[in-house]
Amino acid sequence: MTDSRTASAVSAPPERSPWPALWALVIGFFMILVDTTIVSVANPAIKAALDPSTNNLDNVVWVTSAYLLTYAVPLLVTGRLGDRFGPKNVYLVGLAIFTIASLACGLASSLEVLIIARAVQGLGAALMTPQTMAVITRTFPPQRRGAAMGLWGATAGVATLVGPLAGGLLVDGLGWEWIFFINIPVGVIGFIAALILVPQLPQSTHKFDFLGVALSAVGLFLIVFGLQEGEHFDWAAWIWAMVAAGVVVMALFVWTQARSKTEPLVPLDLFRDRNFSVSNLAIAAVGFTVTSMALPQMFYLQLARGLTPTESALLLVPLAILSGVLAPFAGKLLDRTDPRVLLVPGLLLVGGSLGLYTALILNDAPIWAFLIPSALMGIGNAGMWGPLATTATRNLPPRQAGAGAGIYNTTRTVGSVIGSASIAAFMQARLEANLPGAGDATESFGSGSLPPQVVEGFTNAMGQSLFLPIGVIFVGLIAVLFMKRPSVIRPHGAPRDAAPAAQAAPAAAGE
Repeated sequence: MTDSRTASAVSAPPERSPWPALWALVIGFFMILVDTTIVSVANPAIKAALDPSTNNLDNVVWVTSAYLLTYAVPLLVTGRLGDRFGPKNVYLVGLAIFTIASLACGLASSLEVLIIARAVQGLGAALMTPQTMAVITRTFPPQRRGAAMGLWGATAGVATLVGPLAGGLLVDGLGWEWIFFINIPVGVIGFIAALILVPQLPQSTHKFDFLGVALSAVGLFLIVFGLQEGEHFDWAAWIWAMVAAGVVVMALFVWTQARSKTEPLVPLDLFRDRNFSVSNLAIAAVGFTVTSMALPQMFYLQLARGLTPTESALLLVPLAILSGVLAPFAGKLLDRTDPRVLLVPGLLLVGGSLGLYTALILNDAPIWAFLIPSALMGIGNAGMWGPLATTATRNLPPRQAGAGAGIYNTTRTVGSVIGSASIAAFMQARLEANLPGAGDATESFGSGSLPPQVVEGFTNAMGQSLFLPIGVIFVGLIAVLFMKRPSVIRPHGAPRDAAPAAQAAPAAAGE
């Protein structure tokens, strides 16, 4: 009894309001999201500037893939670093690395240098991201996490708007370099805010599973590199061997985690919570979909339809506004309802909007029509991001907040990495299918215009490429159907500061 009380006292959240700290952390989270969406808009301009001599789209996609790869691999251990050294300290180190790497990205004079700088950026983002979710888990009681994750979802919605719009304006007005330079003042402001507002939470000792880190890094790299470069090497036997080796290494990683007698990198007992397991599968599908859908859309709008980066970004305004406005309301509703009430229609709307995008592209619809699926996707996003994160973390005990946040963010980012690699290969395959001999006919893929004779084939290839994220998002939809109603839900009208006694007692006993 005494030990239990002592442990509760150590892990108890601070008495001051957790909202100022969350707002400070949101600045860095916002910057990470903006950076990702900015790059998706600027890819054609980056290719034209740094890779004008090739017709292969895989090269410029590595600007995103390198970032996502170095973002995904360390997340498992960076969550634990937050538990060990304090989420505030690890977050500040990550923010400093991210900001300095942004400067290096803007100064890059070749595609290779840019990819390396983006990889360093990904490491900084990996240090930052788990700390935000860990702070929410450790400072907000379960029955109030929906509102906190609502802010998280609203941030994603606003970043979806600011990223493409800022990217379009900066690329058109100042050059692609400024999509990275803009991170510097934001990073400085975020660093000062976190230094002042984020509390020092209790630290705990962890043994780090370096074998697990090595195995996960090697396995993921083999899989992603194989998928990314497969089309470039005509899917040679060694490419398939590389992918297969990656799968074997990842299986070995899981086996070592299950047999670990000390402290595994991935505590597999967390997956006994059905909602945690299902949320991880669903967020992998969401990460895959969100990353993979942007590339064919932007290449189509800018190269086949002749829109500028700013004009193509403006088509995302309904998505961003509706997602940002509705996400907080979805978070509050989630505090007192079954998550499936929001997740099922949310994922359906995202999948349906992608289907509508495909139809509009293949039928050469007027530009204004693309605002319709953008609006539908905005509504779907509001019922997707926050509810998934809340459901995954609702039952996590404070001592496992870092590990759980690390696993969840790793799963999401792994989905994004595989999505980025897969869509590059799929786009290239559809280009070859629709434009035989594309190597001779597509010399201007990165220059902002296409020869008239290849526009139809290019359009069909980009539209067909969206079939991939459509299929994956419906996998996520099927997964969330297997969720169960959480045990801690705040009834309508109940105080926001405490769960009902009947629910709070079992929750406390479970910890």
